Amino acid sequence: MPRTLIKHADWILTMDPKGTRYRNADLLLEDNQILEIGPNLDAGPGPVQVIDATGKIITPGFVNTHHHTFQSLVRNIHIANGLKLEPWLMVVYDIFREINPELVRAGALVGLGDLLKTGCTTSSDHMYVHPQGTQRLTDVEIEAAAELGIRFHPTRGGITIGRSQGCGHVPDDLVESADDIVADAERLIDTYHDTSRFSMCQIGLSLCWPPFETDEIVQRLRDLALKRNVQCHTHLGESQGELAISMERHGCRPVEYMRRMGWFGKQFYFAHCVQLTDEEVRLFADTGTGIAHCPNSNMFLSSGVCRVPDFLEAGAAIGLGVDGAASNNASNMMGEIRNCYLVNQLKWGSRATSAEQVLRMATAGGAQVLGRDDIGYLAPGMAADLVLFDWSQFSYAGGQNDPAACIVLSGDPRMVDTVLVNGKVVVEHGALTTIPERETAHWIRKATRSMLERASVRQPALRDDL
Repeated sequence: MPRTLIKHADWILTMDPKGTRYRNADLLLEDNQILEIGPNLDAGPGPVQVIDATGKIITPGFVNTHHHTFQSLVRNIHIANGLKLEPWLMVVYDIFREINPELVRAGALVGLGDLLKTGCTTSSDHMYVHPQGTQRLTDVEIEAAAELGIRFHPTRGGITIGRSQGCGHVPDDLVESADDIVADAERLIDTYHDTSRFSMCQIGLSLCWPPFETDEIVQRLRDLALKRNVQCHTHLGESQGELAISMERHGCRPVEYMRRMGWFGKQFYFAHCVQLTDEEVRLFADTGTGIAHCPNSNMFLSSGVCRVPDFLEAGAAIGLGVDGAASNNASNMMGEIRNCYLVNQLKWGSRATSAEQVLRMATAGGAQVLGRDDIGYLAPGMAADLVLFDWSQFSYAGGQNDPAACIVLSGDPRMVDTVLVNGKVVVEHGALTTIPERETAHWIRKATRSMLERASVRQPALRDDL
């Protein structure tokens, strides 16, 4: 097995359950897993790749628990900025009608590539837009993730209620039948779902938005998940508008509706979870249900602030998610981490999460949400997913004190020097090693412009951005 010795790290923050830190230490890898951590390690006989980590902090790779990579192509559109969730959906869904395999590939490459460049080694994705007549869109995402070398948890979602049935923001040509969604989900599980240790791809199931879903699809996806032992995911408790719609359609709050439908337990995790009561917070903790905290999206759409201190105090599984770039404008895990800390300081004051807790949410917490016990912290036998942060740069001079605080409070993408996923270097000196960045960016820009030009027939104001 090939070995890699990473030497002379200033700090290694393992994020293990004890919070172990090593100063002036090494890390030895064999193939795709960690062999040893400590000072002055010997790689043993045979060929070895040596990486000098002088001036670097090493952490586990970040885990992104909520994303919509296809939305990476609808960023910075002036008619969508400044809107709350429901009116924002009215704008962007008209654009999503143009989604096709080329655009899904483009969105996945830029969304997942940006994640890698900001220290993320594992990402979930919530793919729920499948225009009628398109096929194998989730397959395209999986192929893009494999090309980039990121560990991937795509969830196959769909939309079952459109405008003609009362969901005003969803065009009818984005609606699928429950039979079609379930059949494609089963095909994806059969084709790609890998439950082995260090798996690079695990399939999940997802709903678009519980207030506008049929009971049939909610029940059938739950039953399929339990039958095939895969995870289920969706948005929940995101906005006041969602609460009002749920009360009107289901006669109860969104959390109560999903509880009645059997969507709580360790195989289930939800994004946002902003509008929750004390009892609902306890329900998450008591059932082992995961939370994907998306601070940038919640601020962008004026949705509110997740009750992170309460979840942590209750012992709930909580990680971080960048959400779709349309409601974030970046797939930047470093930015998500910093803003998680800041918005919690603003909202909760003395009860707010510490830098160490935020970093744990971004690593071990995210792994727990995704049901992984082989990623999220550094220890012998764990996956070789790790990040080397260069805090020796001029930008961080004078701030080389607590390494966790430096990453969370002062860090930005410039700090990410090297990223390894499954033992392979996928980012080196801040650049992707698996695809040509400049040429790929040029192609993505062309694909995005073509999409917006077509959508401008229905949304003429888009022409101002072309």
